[in-house]
Amino acid sequence: MSAEVAIAVAPQGVAAQGMRKNGKQWHEPKTAFRPKAGNSSFEKRQEERKAMAAVKAKEKEMKDEKEAERQRRIQVIKDKRAKKEEKARYEKLAETMHKKRVERLKRKEKRNKMLKS
Repeated sequence: MSAEVAIAVAPQGVAAQGMRKNGKQWHEPKTAFRPKAGNSSFEKRQEERKAMAAVKAKEKEMKDEKEAERQRRIQVIKDKRAKKEEKARYEKLAETMHKKRVERLKRKEKRNKMLKS
């Protein structure tokens, strides 16, 4: 008889629950909604804000580095295209003009470019 009584008594840490009325015993039992917002201390919130600001700054720095690298690659491509275009233009001039005259023209344009910049 004492063995039967020991089995019937539930442990104190766990509340004894019967069968659920809707039959969904696999679900966790619901608890009352108790909002936890505003329960943390001001110092803790300040630390969290400071940590978030540091993370944001690091993200911004990484994005800026990535964008700078992208812009550098774009500029390299543009310079390459401009150089190729100029070379093609001089080749076209060389077809109709004498070689020495084309060379003189190149030097003159380079001087003008240096003066403008």
